[in-house]
Parts: sequence; structure tokens; C-alpha cells
Amino acid sequence: MVAEDVVRDGPGKAFMICNEAIVRGAIEADVKVISEYPGSPTTEILDTLSEVSPKFDYKMEISINEKVALETCAGASMVGLRSMTAMKSVGMNVASDSFFSLSYTGVKGGMVIVVADDPHAHSSQSEQDGRSFGPNAYIPMIEPSDPVEAKMMVKRAFALSEKYGVPVMMRTTTRVNHQSGIVDLEKLDRKPFQKIPWTHPPGRFVTVAESARKFKHELLERTKKIEEEFESSDLNTVRETGSDLGIVTSGAGYNYAVDAAKILGIEPSILKLGTTYPLPKKLIGSFLKKLKTVIIVEELQPYLELHVTAIAKDANPSVKIFGKWTGHFSESLEYNPNIVVDAMAKILGLKPPVDYDAIMAKAKELKKGLEDRPPTFCPGCPHRATLYALKQATKGLKHILSTDIGCYSMSFLDPINYGDSLLSMGACLGVAAGMQYGAQEKVIAMIGDSTFWHAGMPGLVNAIHHNDDFTLVILDNEVTAMTGQQPDPGRDYNAGGQPAKPLVLEDVIKGMGLTDITIVDPYQVKAAVGPIKEALSRKGPNVIISRRACALYADRNKRRKGEAILTNKVDKDVCKRPYTCIRDFYCPAISIDDSDRKALITKELCDRCDVCAKLCPFGSIKLREGE
Repeated sequence: MVAEDVVRDGPGKAFMICNEAIVRGAIEADVKVISEYPGSPTTEILDTLSEVSPKFDYKMEISINEKVALETCAGASMVGLRSMTAMKSVGMNVASDSFFSLSYTGVKGGMVIVVADDPHAHSSQSEQDGRSFGPNAYIPMIEPSDPVEAKMMVKRAFALSEKYGVPVMMRTTTRVNHQSGIVDLEKLDRKPFQKIPWTHPPGRFVTVAESARKFKHELLERTKKIEEEFESSDLNTVRETGSDLGIVTSGAGYNYAVDAAKILGIEPSILKLGTTYPLPKKLIGSFLKKLKTVIIVEELQPYLELHVTAIAKDANPSVKIFGKWTGHFSESLEYNPNIVVDAMAKILGLKPPVDYDAIMAKAKELKKGLEDRPPTFCPGCPHRATLYALKQATKGLKHILSTDIGCYSMSFLDPINYGDSLLSMGACLGVAAGMQYGAQEKVIAMIGDSTFWHAGMPGLVNAIHHNDDFTLVILDNEVTAMTGQQPDPGRDYNAGGQPAKPLVLEDVIKGMGLTDITIVDPYQVKAAVGPIKEALSRKGPNVIISRRACALYADRNKRRKGEAILTNKVDKDVCKRPYTCIRDFYCPAISIDDSDRKALITKELCDRCDVCAKLCPFGSIKLREGE
């Protein structure tokens, strides 16, 4: 997929990943306001909308966090404009306070909230099942299985939202978000953006006391009507085969179930649920009546299993239901066809055509002796240099490091092994506040600039107000690097390169009333050690800002300007093999040359941050010239 496919008028076809198909669906639906905070597995939604925004008239913000993003979209939809936000599952935790109230007040213009779960915790700190949000908030929830469905469901979600005056949540998972397929491009029938008059009476969107009780009654009635509509919705599909074996599934589980059935050579009836709240109970009951055995295929919690079991009590008490509660499927990690094949084979007493356990055992055996390859910082990453300087400054100092969410989360992995706690965005400050009350050791908190803007500021305000004794290290690399280098409030531009007012970290902190601020350049790694050590010796709260742009972001800007990216090399005549660059700095651009056992810098990887050159005791690392 290229951006041209997203902006191209239909009819036509294009190859897209699901996140891009969601964008296309929103554009075809004439979305007018978009606000998001980046987070995998939904980042491509934000990036694509940002990239193509100059082609359209929608207003877009890369927000400070998911709560503000949702509230921005809510305000636009209250006026009457169509809006959309997208976030990962833990982002919904941040936005949930307003999410629950928004169900009460409702909206006028269509509002779609894409929430992506991350089974296997590929890029999240927990495996969260976002399906609990829809029922708890009484907000309708739909769930696609592929890009074609996702694009269609986005458009249907806007219409559903406006019909019932309620936001609609579209729940996805990582394997759905990043799945690809051929999508139909329909005609772009967009109306010019214009502000519209506020037509609501005072208090229309105020939920408190008597109005909250009134809203609750209305949302219960609304949910009944939506459930009735979902009973006959084509978002749910039934494949009847005449078998007394059935599968109930949704989302990515449907794809695995279909593949597993083909592999096992069976033809069960399949109920694929695209409307996962409110569930179409009559449809499910009708499906169950004809069956002797039902297998529930769903990742994470037994959400469908719970409701199907409850419905079966009246619809078909004798039907046997197999899923997580019977021990055939796990509540942890993500599924694949192999896992589903094995589970279904055990349930049905069949022999799998392939012994997957044996294959995995053989793969495990073949991996013996191979080095582990944990995630690592990019060549030139300023965080690696900051961590090196911090560890040098804390030699002999007993301390605790409370860290946070970002690239620097990798600090606790081999080979750095540095960090004592990590909970959620911005949590390092609150955790550090508690640590300093109970621990004898010096307490250090570490957070990135984007995470500080997102959720760290309240923790620092709290620390200043209570005079908490810890040091906060802010890693200012200019962008939200971990999710693709999106701008944060410290930059002078926003989505689509729109100009924005930049905020200066130290000025904001001074505005909070804290003046003990130390600023270092991690690329000047040896010079940074002293100021860091001195700052740590002072009673907190105080702040160290380690400022240097993300290496990938800096290189991207150099390429855009036509500037050369310089690299270093090892002067083999000078190198005495101390391995400081490898043993102490761990840069992936540096390896050992098998021919002479001396350090070797890979030209294609080196970013010439020059930190390794500053650390080499013999000065053997020099600028690569004329190669």
C-alpha cells in the first residue's frame, strides 16, 4: 500500500493492511475530526491519517494522551461532526474515565473508537482484553476479522453511532490490525469542512445527579434497541453445514478456526460474531439449538464462552461446550492455526495431520547453542549513552531505578540489566514517591519526554508539592520514538506537518516551581557523568534532562536535507582489543572481526554518535573517510 491508494477516488481496489483499510473507511465516511496518541498495534492508523491529511479537510491532532484524544473527538461529535480516535488496549485505561461518562451523554455526530488488544504482549506491558469495556460502559462493540471487514465496519459504525447517538467501539487485535488484503475503494463523497451551530439546550451533555440517572435509563433502552438490530445484522454470519458440531468465534479467532477446520478435514457450522456487544442472544440461541457440540475459539478471556454458556442453558441445555473452561484453550498468549488444530483435535478425538509438538521440540533443539537476541537499542541511540553515563555516575551509590514506558524500557534486558520497576505510562514518578518513603537507597525515576507529556506531569507536580526525595531523569529525544517518531508537544509541528507551538521541558518544569534542573548531552558521555553524579547527590525532587534526538529521527532529517550520514571505523593498527566499545557499550554496529579478534564497525549500521570513540582508551575509533 502507498498513500496514493488511500487518497485515490474509487471505484477500484488496493492492497492494504487492516490499519490502512480503517483509515480508508473513515475517509470514505467523511470523518471530520481525528485525535490520537500513537501506540502499537494502531500506530499505522495515526501515521496514515497524518500522512494523507494535506489531501483532505479533516482536522487532526496527535494528542498528548488517549484521554485527551477521546475527549477531543467527543467534543467534535457533540457539536455534530464525525470523529474518530484509535488506541491500544492500555490506552483505553487512560481514556476510560471519559469513555464511561460519554456513554451516558451520547453524541450527535458519528464517533468511532478503535481499541486494539495485544495478545502475547508484543508491544504492551500486559495482555488486556478490551472486550470488557463495551459491556461495562453500555457502548456497542463490533469486531472485524480482516481488512475488508474493518473498512466496511468503520463506515457502518459511523452510521450506527448517529442512529443511536452513542459512540461505537471497534475492537481489534494485533494480528487483525497488521493483516493485509485487497480492499475495494469506493467513491469519495466528502462534503467541505465547515463549522456548524450548537443546537443543544443547556446541560444536554452534563451527567450529574438527576441527569445521570435519566441518562442511565435512556442508555438501557438504547442498548435493547441496538441488540434487536444486531439480531439480524449482516455483521454476524452463520455458515450452516448440517453438522452437529459448531464453532462460535470472532475476530482473529475466526481466521484460526477456519484454517484449523480445513487442516482437520471437518466441516462444522460456524457462527462468526461481528457484533460482540450487545451480543445477539436470539441468533446465538438459534445456532446452538441444532448442535451437540460447540467449540469457542477466542483469544484472551472467555468472554464469548461465558455468554454462550449462559444462553445455552435455555436454548440447548444438553449441548457440550468446549473452550477455556474445559482446559482446551489458554487464556494467555495469542493463538495460531496450529494451537487451534491441536485443541480441536483433542476435543473431537482426532489425530492432527502434523505433530506440532514434535516440530516445536525439534526447533527448540536446533536453537541450542545459538546466542539469544533480545531487543536492543538502535546504533546511535542516545538512551544507551545516557544509561552508560548514569551507571558510571552511580558506581558505589546504592540506588533504585523506577523506569517507564518507551524505548528505554529495554534497559532491564540483557546486556544492560538495569531497572527495578515498570508499571504504566507515567507511573515511574508515583512509584518513586512511594519508594523514597520506604527504601534506604537513593531513588531515581526515569521517563521519556513523550511519556512525560502523556502522563508524567501529574506525578512531578505531586513530588514537588510533597517535597519528595528522588531524582527524575527525563530522556528528551525530541519525538515519540518507540512508535515511529511522531511529534510530541516539544516539537514545532503536528500531524501532516502542521505548525504547532513547541513547549520547552525545562520551562514547563520551572513553571511547576522546580528550579533544580540539570541538562546533559548523552553523546558527550564522559562530560555527562559528573553533572549527573552531582545532581544525584542533592536532595530531591530534582530533574536531569538528557537531551539528544532519536538517532533514526535525526538520520531521517539528514536524508531529507540531503546531508551525508557519516560513520566511524576502527584503526586496526591502534586497536589493542580492550573491547570497551563492545563489553561496556553494547552497540550493535560493533562486532569482533574473526580474522584478528579486533573490533569491527559495520558501515551500514553505524550512526556516528561518536560515543564509542570517546570511550575507547586507545583512540582507535575514527571517522571513516573516502569509503
